[in-house]
Amino acid sequence: MSCSTLPNLSLQLDFAKKWTSVSLRPRTSTCCTCQERSTLEPKKKRDGKSRGEKNRSVTEDKSLISRSRISQQNSLPPLIGALKASAEKNAASFHFPGHNRGRAAPSSLTQLIGVRPFIHDLPELPELDNLFSPEGPILEAQMQAAKLFGSSETWFLVGGTTCGIQAAIMATCSPGEHIILPRNSHISAISAMVLSGAIPKYILPEYDCKWDIAGGVTPSQVGKAIKELQMDGKKPAAVFITSPTYHGICSDLSDISQLCHAYGIPVIVDEAHGAHLGFHPQMPHSALKQGADLVVQSTHKVLCSLTQSSMLHMSGSIVDRERICRCLQTLQSTSPSYLLLASLDAARAQLGENPGTVFNKALELASEASTIIKMIPGISVLDLSSFNEFPAIDPLRLTLGFWSLGLSGYEADDILDRDHGVISELVGTQSITFAINLGTCREHTQRLVTGLKKLSMSFLHSKITEMRVESREHAPFNDICISLNPRDAFFANKRSVSIKESLGKVCGELICPYPPGIPVIIPGEVITEKALNYLLDVRKKGAVITGASDSHLSSIVICDV
Repeated sequence: MSCSTLPNLSLQLDFAKKWTSVSLRPRTSTCCTCQERSTLEPKKKRDGKSRGEKNRSVTEDKSLISRSRISQQNSLPPLIGALKASAEKNAASFHFPGHNRGRAAPSSLTQLIGVRPFIHDLPELPELDNLFSPEGPILEAQMQAAKLFGSSETWFLVGGTTCGIQAAIMATCSPGEHIILPRNSHISAISAMVLSGAIPKYILPEYDCKWDIAGGVTPSQVGKAIKELQMDGKKPAAVFITSPTYHGICSDLSDISQLCHAYGIPVIVDEAHGAHLGFHPQMPHSALKQGADLVVQSTHKVLCSLTQSSMLHMSGSIVDRERICRCLQTLQSTSPSYLLLASLDAARAQLGENPGTVFNKALELASEASTIIKMIPGISVLDLSSFNEFPAIDPLRLTLGFWSLGLSGYEADDILDRDHGVISELVGTQSITFAINLGTCREHTQRLVTGLKKLSMSFLHSKITEMRVESREHAPFNDICISLNPRDAFFANKRSVSIKESLGKVCGELICPYPPGIPVIIPGEVITEKALNYLLDVRKKGAVITGASDSHLSSIVICDV
């Protein structure tokens, strides 16, 4: 593509869907709106005008065109509009990235997604603002997001919720200070303790052995952890809660927040799976609505931004805002993707158009599917009866159990994928979790139901059902023993030993099945027989083991202490 033939393309609000469907137009046609056409077309009538009259007409024409452009620009979300205008410039580009507004985009990728993403893949040009000190469209986009979600301030994240959780913990915890958190926290919370030097005070979450699922934490568990630290003469610097969990289980954040605030302790909530909460009467309240101080959301999960884009929200005045900014500047890329940033702005605008009704269809499909699936023999549907100490479960998560069919979650998932083209979000030893979202359609939920019915017919009366899937009496991490804090373990000298030799040693690596990314053994913890057996079992059933230097688990890295 030459400089002279490079098309001028408009970035639509739903650019993620229309990269390849919107026609390419030369620059000269981009300003031709209906209003402008009515002004510019009657050329013959102007021929007889004086020079002054002609000049006034030209000025009026330009003014109309300018106002039309501004009107079109203002109708777009702020960052979308700024990116659109910047991409439309007839610029001689001597800046990064190297594909130079798509002119040198790799053909193998443009054949897949077209050239439009490259044209709008721009760096931090003056008109596009600066992520670390926003004053223009990024600031306006973040302010509109804060208004919609109910925060005092919102930051856009291009490093996913992982980056936001790390920043939140680093902003509240200094080296040697304690943080209370559930043992089934995401891997990002563990890496945050390595970065911050915080010392964990773990809460063992509620656990259902039949489902092999850990739930949330209760206010009484948080209160007990605070008092135990007080008895040792310590005060937690923060309390970290995951709500909802990957399976949609919500903790009572309102009572937890009230309890923590009575002690002056900030509450951080990993709401990666709950950016949609609070936007419909049938949904649980959001973490911000329940009084949390810092909330990190994966806007790309149930909402519709691009993968890897998230938001960090702040409420109240307990947390130092400037410290959050410094942490984000430490953790985020200095070359943020404007496609990711713009997608956050677009997702916010999409949700803000009809915030009270946008999830009507998704909730209807989820409810219909759940009702039908509950009637299929041999298949169980997770509900609050398994976690009755918790106030709510996300209605857009369907977690199904297959033990009555003699199948593990991994086996059932393979069959649904292979035979019916049904792809799930999360697979466990006993269950599969399906995520319903704004893009879910009835044809797909019907395909899921059909696949489950055939699965039931195939295995319910077979001899396999006599071999019940083994359930566990306890969570794999309910007998943890911490020898080193995560930061000390991370930097300790290490060596690799056989898995048999590792028993009783201090683990030197973070080992977890993925998804959901919940570590079974954390650096600094003593390796137990129960944890090893669990890891070997889930690997045998098809789980991918991440974090371990030997994914086959024939050896484990230990701290040489």
